[in-house]
Amino acid sequence: MTDQLLAVIRYVVLGAFLLAAVLALLAWLVRTRKVSPFNAVGRGMRRLTDPVISPIERLVVRRGGNPVQAGWWLVILVAIIGVVVLALAQWLIGSWRSLAFAAAQGPRALIATGIDIVYYVLVVALFIRVIGGWFGYFRYTRWMRPMYWLTDWIVEPLRRILPPMGQLDFSPLVAWLLLMVLRAFVEQVLL
Repeated sequence: MTDQLLAVIRYVVLGAFLLAAVLALLAWLVRTRKVSPFNAVGRGMRRLTDPVISPIERLVVRRGGNPVQAGWWLVILVAIIGVVVLALAQWLIGSWRSLAFAAAQGPRALIATGIDIVYYVLVVALFIRVIGGWFGYFRYTRWMRPMYWLTDWIVEPLRRILPPMGQLDFSPLVAWLLLMVLRAFVEQVLL
């Protein structure tokens, strides 16, 4: 059942990527005047692509880019979102399988699996926090707030001890190392 669900998600992501590529190609053909935007075919292509491409085009222009490339930015965005969706789906399905297996093994295995899942959620939140900071998304960005909420308890005390050195902030790396040690310690004590 879960393999079929994962296969469906893969096909949906592939379909979305191919649709984005076709829309980008059609928009590029009309915007570069390979197809006249004034004949029936060009108007039909614009009618088909404009609802999707226009918002991205406005964003590209605001950021100083070439509006002709908006369709290709759509393809890149769909590819990135598709990879994230696939990774998240595989992780959720793998975690579900691990929990089901651990539940069959007994309470110790269930606790160990729970510890592993919490560890991986914290590591991913830490990773997203660091990568988001590279792109200028910090604590008060709406989708970054949960990442900070999950990791502040370990990063902020470390930042007071180990302040950033110019552009380099080693506190997330030390936090990751401490999470590994904490996970191993908790598994040794409880199991």
